[in-house]
Amino acid sequence: MRRHPQDRTLSAPVTVSFDYTRSVGPVLGRFLTGLRDGQFVGARLSDGRVVVPPPEFDPVTHRATADFVDVAETGTVTSWTWVSEPVAGQPFDRPFAFALVTLDGTDAPLLHAVDVASPDEISTGLKVRARWATERTGAITDVVFVPDTGTAAPAAPVAGEGEVTGIVTPVSLDYTYAASPEESAFFRGLAEGRLVAQRCPQCRKVYVPPRPACPVDGVPTVEEIELSDTGTVTTFCIVNVPFLGQKITPPYVSAYILLDGADIALQHLILDIPVEEIRMGLRVKAVWKPREEWGTTIENISHFAPTGDADADYDTYKHHL
Repeated sequence: MRRHPQDRTLSAPVTVSFDYTRSVGPVLGRFLTGLRDGQFVGARLSDGRVVVPPPEFDPVTHRATADFVDVAETGTVTSWTWVSEPVAGQPFDRPFAFALVTLDGTDAPLLHAVDVASPDEISTGLKVRARWATERTGAITDVVFVPDTGTAAPAAPVAGEGEVTGIVTPVSLDYTYAASPEESAFFRGLAEGRLVAQRCPQCRKVYVPPRPACPVDGVPTVEEIELSDTGTVTTFCIVNVPFLGQKITPPYVSAYILLDGADIALQHLILDIPVEEIRMGLRVKAVWKPREEWGTTIENISHFAPTGDADADYDTYKHHL
């Protein structure tokens, strides 16, 4: 984390990402299969209009779409906007246009990217043609539009069998997290190998990580104290299911640990013990990473491990469950 120039709080870039997998059904599956094969597939609706992509249900009769038609790969720009600063995940990493393109023989436009170098190269009424990717998987990114020069090579065949039944869409959210002054003190303490907490001046509860105000009394928690890195397991979860980005091979344990002197439990990993031996009341101690690997993060603590001491008495932690 880095220090904020105005209030000396810490901030850091954060990325939350995962691959979203979904089934597409027979209608969208047919459209995506067409893209993989280098062909636009549309639908003829009950009122005679031809649209692409095909809707799953006719907007007039509400019946399932059943009349599919192959559509030309040429069309006309009916509206457009210029993208001067592309962002991650867009079709190009250079300026381009998004446009509504009405493909020849259809009655409704398709929103997609047009590969042009400047706004001077696109206009309403411009004739465009599909440019197909050499490697296609059955996704809308298999194709972009370019100005139609009258000549174009047909889409190269790709190896694909059967209908496209599902898609995987990467989802990513990038933002900057700004820690509160209290959290910043906690993170700076971690960089020094200390666990910093704050105490409510009214109810005397000790919070770690610190909070700007006591949730019980609503008053600022201004008294800073340092806690031991030893505590008690109050509750835990055995993780048996693997997932994308997992750093530890299951099974392993994620637990709430009540540090000695604290009134709120801290979540962390419990290792160095068989998962079947994990239990409430187990006494554990932080295992710190080598000093040269420390930053301003809770990951300075690799995990917690058993101390070998007798289990804590239930009465000492039952109020924190």
